[in-house]
Amino acid sequence: MRKKRNSKSIIGLVLLIGVIGAALFVFASPDFERNKPEVSLVDNNGYWNMKKPLVFKLDDESGLKSYSVTLKDGATSYELRQEQFVEPKHDVVVSVEVPKRISQLKTDEVIITIEAVDASKWNFLSGNVRTHEFPLVIDTKRPLASIVTNSYGIGKGGSALVVYRVSDANLSDFHIETKTGKRFRGQPFFKDEFFVSLIAWPVTVEDFGATLVAEDKAGNVARASISLYLKEVDYRTRDLTLSEGYLEGKIRELAEEYPETQGVEARIEQFKIINEEVRAANEALIHDMTSHVPEEMIDTFSINAMYPLRNGKVLGDFGDHRFYRYEGKRVSESYHLGLDMASVKQAPITPQNSGEVVFADENGIYGNMPIIHHGMGLYTLYGHCSMVHVQAGDRIEAGAVIANTGVTGSVLGDHLHFGVLVQGVDVRPQEWMDRQWIRLNITDVMNDARESISRLGGPAAQD
Repeated sequence: MRKKRNSKSIIGLVLLIGVIGAALFVFASPDFERNKPEVSLVDNNGYWNMKKPLVFKLDDESGLKSYSVTLKDGATSYELRQEQFVEPKHDVVVSVEVPKRISQLKTDEVIITIEAVDASKWNFLSGNVRTHEFPLVIDTKRPLASIVTNSYGIGKGGSALVVYRVSDANLSDFHIETKTGKRFRGQPFFKDEFFVSLIAWPVTVEDFGATLVAEDKAGNVARASISLYLKEVDYRTRDLTLSEGYLEGKIRELAEEYPETQGVEARIEQFKIINEEVRAANEALIHDMTSHVPEEMIDTFSINAMYPLRNGKVLGDFGDHRFYRYEGKRVSESYHLGLDMASVKQAPITPQNSGEVVFADENGIYGNMPIIHHGMGLYTLYGHCSMVHVQAGDRIEAGAVIANTGVTGSVLGDHLHFGVLVQGVDVRPQEWMDRQWIRLNITDVMNDARESISRLGGPAAQD
């Protein structure tokens, strides 16, 4: 009897060890992994226009065996996609379009359910199952986008003003976009849903066109073309010969300052680096500092004709395309993006408009350079100053002395480089120095816009 009991105990122990071993094998084996597939909806913010395909990403370590996608509209469900794989796949991207039979659903919200099953032998060989629901707001209507009024025309290198209306319950983004892809932001104007924007035609771009673009959260896009008479402006092309005195004087001095020219011995190579690489970095800083547009609502925009240097004489024009020659060959080029003005040495610089100082520091070839924001994305720049009397963040009044002319940066004689920028784009200062141009293209346009908006009605401004 004792032998029989011992035999049964041994058999039981062996069976127990076998069961434990099998369990350990199951738990340790990758064939029995227990992680459910990962499911995500790509590039979606919870809104859907039912035109753009829904893209899902499925991942699983043991490989996916099958998946299904269904759409539920209240009590009704529609199968959008179903697929089984002969060989398990670890990564699957699923693009789902809406069948025509349900593309006209009259509903504000649907639930997209995706079920993914992997090839694991877990769960009695049926695999791990992930079921995920994605509630989506349905929006198939494009935003309202219309032009209220705008300047009659725009010149190459010049500015214009546009007043427009955009509206949508799910509005995501809106801007004025040019043919080159430059975007101009609008500032709230007069009443809710209305905006005003200065736009600019870069002097380096041959053709110009602008369109108002509004997009909602579901990806519906509305466009409104802006009708502008395009005025061609002639700009000079100049050949400038680099003298040995300039290279051994100013360029040698500047080359000692800039890290880009360290280790470069040839003066002409130093000049090319300063005129091209350093200039590009300096202009990138300027464009970055002058791209901001305020978000507070305005009713008007008052700007005086600009002439920051009393009795100043213009020495260099905006838009000059300069080619630099050395030993009879063109070695470099640049565009002159401001007006060079001079009177007496260290002459006081007095802007005719109030504003906020956004930059007041040294900037490479521009030397000591304050930048002032006058509102609505309109900025003025004052380069080569000997002394600067303001700091970033200061609020200045019209007529205040902000700096004195000088020879800092890449210049020889004492003068002021005066620049005007619209949302980061250099524009012709001559327009903003012309009282009549300002009245016809800015003041009158805004006055007409207010009258039109008052006739249109529209929502009142919200505090």
